[in-house]
Amino acid sequence: MTKSRFLLLLFIPIILFGCRMKIPIDLLVFNGKIYSVDSVNHVYDAMAVRNGKIYDVGKSADLRARYKAVQELDAQGNSIFPGFIDAHCHFLGFALNQQYADLTGAQSFDEVIERLKQASDRMPDSWLKGRGWDQNLWKNKEFPDKSKLDALYPDRPVMLIRVDGHSVLCNQKALSLAGIGLVNNFKPGEVEVKNGKLTGILSENAADKMKSIVPTPDRRVKQILLKKAENLCFSVGLCMVNDAGLDYEDIRLMDSMQRSGSLKIRIYAMLNPTTRNMKEYVDHGPYETEKLTVRSIKMYADGSLGSRTALMKSPYSDDPGKTGIQVTPTDSIIQICKIAYEKGFQMNTHCIGDSAVRMILDIYGSFLKGKNDLRWRIEHAQVVDLQDLHLFADYSVIPSVQATHATSDMHWAKSRIGQVRIKRAYAYKQLLLQNGWIPNGTDFPIENISPILTFYAAVARRDLSGYPEGGFQMENALTREEALRSITIWAAKADFLDWRSGSLEVGKNADFVILSKDIMQVQVQEIPLVKVLQTYISGERVH
Repeated sequence: MTKSRFLLLLFIPIILFGCRMKIPIDLLVFNGKIYSVDSVNHVYDAMAVRNGKIYDVGKSADLRARYKAVQELDAQGNSIFPGFIDAHCHFLGFALNQQYADLTGAQSFDEVIERLKQASDRMPDSWLKGRGWDQNLWKNKEFPDKSKLDALYPDRPVMLIRVDGHSVLCNQKALSLAGIGLVNNFKPGEVEVKNGKLTGILSENAADKMKSIVPTPDRRVKQILLKKAENLCFSVGLCMVNDAGLDYEDIRLMDSMQRSGSLKIRIYAMLNPTTRNMKEYVDHGPYETEKLTVRSIKMYADGSLGSRTALMKSPYSDDPGKTGIQVTPTDSIIQICKIAYEKGFQMNTHCIGDSAVRMILDIYGSFLKGKNDLRWRIEHAQVVDLQDLHLFADYSVIPSVQATHATSDMHWAKSRIGQVRIKRAYAYKQLLLQNGWIPNGTDFPIENISPILTFYAAVARRDLSGYPEGGFQMENALTREEALRSITIWAAKADFLDWRSGSLEVGKNADFVILSKDIMQVQVQEIPLVKVLQTYISGERVH
């Protein structure tokens, strides 16, 4: 062997090593403070994204040396979190509400009327629709009646949905179109009558009947509204939503939009228990794509505290003649639970009052028997008898809560249920301790869509004005770590999706948000002021 050939062979490995190709990736995020929300709460400053998944995590210098990225993102020291997940909301309803007059925060019925007048000209059909009124914000705190609506709009139907969605106020024209009169087949209290006359207030099944006859937008308009709703969700850092009550045609629409790429947000769909939904989805078993999961059924056990339709064990403190309304008959609940159990579907039942909570825990227990991983859920679990708490643990039932309900309701809830029961209401810490984890959401459009405000309410137990100074029933506040997990990994776990979402770990979806300040470190009063700078889904910037 010649000397020159020997030297060439000697240096080839050195040359190859020195020119070793970096591993190609799509996105390299560096110089950040990345909260992985993994099992041991690792915090990194860099991550690599490839094919929409987290490919690697670590130190910025190491990852920049190891990978060649199509795109690099300097986080400039900002905090990064897994994409937020709303464990209970009404995404489609939020989209459709953009066609309604916004009555949220109105301080009187006169203000409701004024807002309705201002919005009436842009209503595309004959109906006047609004949502968000709350008599608890008014001086007299009494439900309104239809007299002013009848005088202003004798020939145009009007439907105004209360903030919780469980009651509506309608004028006579709307009542006539719906065929609702003094003689009806609804449960006592669902059609309000005073002095032998209809007041226009409908609750629960009667309200649902009214909402069902209001014209809905066509497919094209729905697509536009869904895109607008999605963009608003992205702007607050939401990457996945649990839509609590959808039907076949709307799920198909969302599925088609996701498949075409026009809708990018991830959706966990809870089915309304209609005959068609059961036939098209439940009979065939869980349905799952990259961005859509259909494997749960949504039921209603009762109504709401604000409407005094939540089902209570004892009468309301401010209306001793009422104990609430059971919305769905017990036999129907048992039948749906049986189908869900046999078909491998999750049960998610709306329960606000302590009587509703106990009833559903007993029904669930008759199927679940003991510890399990079926993750059947009670949505809201707002008032729970302390003697019933252990049943969540006994049957591995998951309480799915909304932290901002506590800070919205605290101003009037005590008058509804009294000094004793209020102490066992909005008991998120006690509920968390039953199974060691708890998913959190907003129930939007009832509450603000921002998960940062959910985080704040869970930790501070104060409203946006800082009231009360010491926090509302702080024994049930969550720690910052618990609050973060409740809107990320625990929310994903409630959807059986914690294996691919909810944390920034290798192999999981590259869904993440970059915030203007670190919600884990700033003073508690600063949390509501934190902004979402950027939102990514599957490594793609969507906001």
